[in-house]
Order: sequence, then structure tokens, then C-alpha cells
Amino acid sequence: MNLPPALSSPGFDPAPLEALLRAELPDADPGPLRLERIGGGQSNPTFFLGFGTAPARYVLRKPPAATGLAPGAHAVDREVRILRALASTDVPVPRVACFHPDVELIGTPFYVMQRLHGRILPWLRSPGVAAHERRDMILRIADTLATLHRLDWRALGLEGYGKPGSFFARQLERLNRQWQALPRAADAQMARLSAWLGQNVPSDDRTTIAHGDFRIGNLVFHPTEPRVIGVLDWELSTLGHPLSDLAYGALAWHLDADQFDGVRGLEAEALGIPSEAEYLARYHAAVPELPRLEPFHLAYVLFRGAVMAEGIVARAAAGLATDPGARRFATLAPVFARRALEISGA
Repeated sequence: MNLPPALSSPGFDPAPLEALLRAELPDADPGPLRLERIGGGQSNPTFFLGFGTAPARYVLRKPPAATGLAPGAHAVDREVRILRALASTDVPVPRVACFHPDVELIGTPFYVMQRLHGRILPWLRSPGVAAHERRDMILRIADTLATLHRLDWRALGLEGYGKPGSFFARQLERLNRQWQALPRAADAQMARLSAWLGQNVPSDDRTTIAHGDFRIGNLVFHPTEPRVIGVLDWELSTLGHPLSDLAYGALAWHLDADQFDGVRGLEAEALGIPSEAEYLARYHAAVPELPRLEPFHLAYVLFRGAVMAEGIVARAAAGLATDPGARRFATLAPVFARRALEISGA
């Protein structure tokens, strides 16, 4: 078995952390603490955590040391709250082992959760999966999202986790403020798109738990079966409109293969990728009371994506982005804006 290498410099002194975890993780293996950074990304820094030569059985998540974002943007206490709330539900999530909100130990708050052993596919089109299994996996994504949206957030103790109602109007106001603070604020495409979105907010105003980044790359699948065993990365979760999650997941069918997770133009059937209509039908079979996607919802998530991509580029230019490759997002904002205008007809 090839063990992951220990991380030589996690950005903090691991000795105090090791002493604390020895007390809080009674089943920890013998040997010194090992930390291995998982990927790059723009979210909270994440590490596999293990001891000695045994396989890492935990994951540690913490905010970046410096973000350039508004306070609360990387609030791991919210992640802990939602993971603990969902632990008793049919939505599969890792178990939280411990949470430390103070900054004295490693310089930021952090939490440790169970490591889920399974398969993570970055994209719908990721290689190494048989066509029939890929189809089942993608349809199970729709099932899992519907399960999340069926939950009673009040019964789960999530009062105050977000503001019920007026989700899209509030989000558009926030996104417009963020865009106006960025270097490309005068972009004509984004101005046109923002105006159209503001004039076309749907009247439906229901509230569910919203993941905020619900895509295949944030799911863990069983090692040999096409079922979802874990939903990860709850950093953007809140109380929101369910169709914001559904539209985000449906973007793949509206983007080309070189545009984020796009599958447009691919031989989807040969790859085992169901049609968008099949995906949406699977979701609505489980939550038939919810309204159907409209051009607004797709245009909204593309607008949000454009703002977020441009924000990553700005933070990279200022030396604050957590991923050295963040500048690759520079091409996404105009692509997302142009596609949103095509979808909306604005």
C-alpha cells in the first residue's frame, strides 16, 4: 500500500495540534501526526490527517490564513453546524470528530471529520467509469439533491442558518455589490445580464437547505457501487431556493467541455451521460411539488459563477488566492456572462 507523504509545511506548527488530537481521538493510531494537503482549490484548506504509517482516517479543514474576503466567507463553524445537523438524515455526510473555534492552536479555527473512502470524479466526463455506471451515478446525484431539498430545516435546528425567503433578490443584490468592487465592473455583458436578472426574478419563494456548490466533484461515491456515500464542501451552504442548486448542477449540459464541467458537444450517450431532461425528471420525481427550471435560474448561476471567477482572479492578482493556478479563472467570467445572455435572450 502506498501511503501519502507527510506535508512538510502545513502553514502552522503541528505539534500543539498533535497533542490535542491525541486526547480527542482515542482511536488514533500510534506514531507521529501526518498531514497531506488535498488539492488546491479556492475553498477552505483541507488535509488528510493520520498518524504513523497507518492510512489517514480523518480530514482537517480550516479557513485560509488570509483571504481578502468579507468576514464569515470561510466560516468553518457553519460547516460543522450543517454536518452535525445532517448526521441523522438520509443525506450522507462525514461524521465530525471535533471542532475548535479558537485560533490559539494553529492560527485559525478548524475541525476534524471522518475520511470517507470512495471515488471522487472531478467532472461528469471523468475517465475510468463504464458508461452504464456513469449514468447510474449521475442519476443518483439527482436523487441525493432531492433528498437534501426534502429535509425540514426547522426540525433539524437550522433556524438562523440563513434568511428564509427572497433568496434570489438578496443574492443578486450581494453579487452586484461584489461585482462593482472588481476591476471589470464596467463590463457591458455583465451589466446587461444583471439588469435582466433583476427584472425577471420568479415569484416562487420557497426555502430549503441549499448546498451552494452541489456538483459531482463534491460527492464521494461508493468504491464499487454507483451510490453516493458522502456530500462534501458545505462552505457555501445556507437556507435558500432549491432551484439554485438544481440549476448549478444542470449547467454541465449548457457549457462546452472546455468550460468548467461542460458536456455540450460531447458524445454524451456513449459516455453514459443522461440528457438534461432525464436528470431533471429524476429530481422532480422525488420532489414533484417544486417548480421547474426557467432560463432565469440558469442565467443566475452563470452570473454568480462569473462574479466568483472574477473575484478569484482579483485575489490571485493581490496574492491572496489559495490556489497558485487561480488565474485560469480569468477566461470563465466572460464565457459565463455570454452563455447566460444566450440562455436568457436578454
